[in-house]
Amino acid sequence: MRPELEAIRLDKWLWTARFFKTRKLAADAISGGKVHVNNQRTKPGKEVKPGAKLTITKDSYRWDVTIIALSSQRRPAKEAVLLYEETAESLARRQQQIILQREQRKLFDFSGEDHKPNKKERRLIHRFKQT
Repeated sequence: MRPELEAIRLDKWLWTARFFKTRKLAADAISGGKVHVNNQRTKPGKEVKPGAKLTITKDSYRWDVTIIALSSQRRPAKEAVLLYEETAESLARRQQQIILQREQRKLFDFSGEDHKPNKKERRLIHRFKQT
């Protein structure tokens, strides 16, 4: 985290903070209205500074974060977390949503039944269809 950076493009910051895998995905999300700066829609080239409040929606998750630091290089995830501070409400909401999705996945688990039939099973299927 270089202290001489005063501002950085929003799409680049989202990429360095590891919210999106590529800058293109970050730019598409911003253009699509999935990222708001200080509760305003914005463009990917918008310069952001520390203290800006972001609302990021990705898949079914939502982050409410405040930019703390800037970095021009993508760093490991442990260092990327230091670039922003997430609100307690946002963190609690996401954790609850993760738990709910896990419960739903367990409820609708179809493991083992969907497989490609082997030779014997295919012969039985063909015999069944011919009669």
